[in-house]
Order: sequence, then structure tokens, then C-alpha cells
Amino acid sequence: MKKYKWIIILVNLIILLGFLNYSIVKKETLLSDGQLVLLELAPVDPRSLMQGDYMTLRYAISQNTSNDSISKRGYCVVKLDANGIAKKVRLQDGKTPIHTDEFLIRYNAKGWRGITIGAESYFFQEGDAVKYEKAEYGGIIVDHEGNSLLSGLYDKQRQLIK
Repeated sequence: MKKYKWIIILVNLIILLGFLNYSIVKKETLLSDGQLVLLELAPVDPRSLMQGDYMTLRYAISQNTSNDSISKRGYCVVKLDANGIAKKVRLQDGKTPIHTDEFLIRYNAKGWRGITIGAESYFFQEGDAVKYEKAEYGGIIVDHEGNSLLSGLYDKQRQLIK
């Protein structure tokens, strides 16, 4: 019995490490192959005493949705304007239909808060809050599957805030 215990622990450890590595490779692929989309930010409040300095992000595309009429999970279809800013076109349940100049962003609908895309917080070094207060856009890297990853915050001139 003692012999099987170590085999089970080793198999579980290998599965866990395999899953973690798969997740890391998937995010690295998204960062290298994905498309940068800038999402206009809505007013936010910045600070958490327990977690340090961070900014809660709310996107303009997540506002003005009626959770009664949409699915709990789906895709927000956005289209880039002439300045590269994403504008919400529609919400839909599946990955299709989609036109060549549109992008998918996966969302979850949560109660009265509208929709969330999974990138609603941005953490930064303590004391840098003044620098990030100028943020006008959230830079989201998206792929053709609707996966998204927050890459940084951008100012009014669409320059990455460092």
C-alpha cells in the first residue's frame, strides 16, 4: 500500500505540473500571437488595503448591458475605430457570426455589475498610483478564440504607461 501511495502522489504531481506548464504556454502564445485591442476605461476606484496598490478596471464595453436579456457566458464582439479603440458591436452566445474586422472577447455576466472579461484589476508598485490615474485605456491582447489578457494601461495619447 505504501508503494502505491508514492506512485499516486508522483502521478498527481506530474499532472499538476503538466497543467501549469500548459497554462503558461497558452498565455505566452496569446501574448506573442494575439492582437492588441485598447478598451476605453470607465471611472474606477484605486486601492485595496489588503492587496496593496491596484486599480479596479471597468470598461466602457461592459456598461449598458441588461443581464436579463443576455447569456451568463458569451462573447462581446468589438470593432476597432480609426484610432485603434475597440467599440462594442454586439453580445453573442457563440464564436460565430464574426466579420473579418471584428474581435471576440469572452465575457461573464455577473448580477448588477454588467459583464466582466476577466481583466478587471491592474496591480502596480506602491507609490505609482499618480502615474496610473491618467489611464484612459486598458490594453487587452485577444486571440481568435475570445481569450484575452491585460497587457497594460495606456494614456490619452494611446501610449503605454510604464
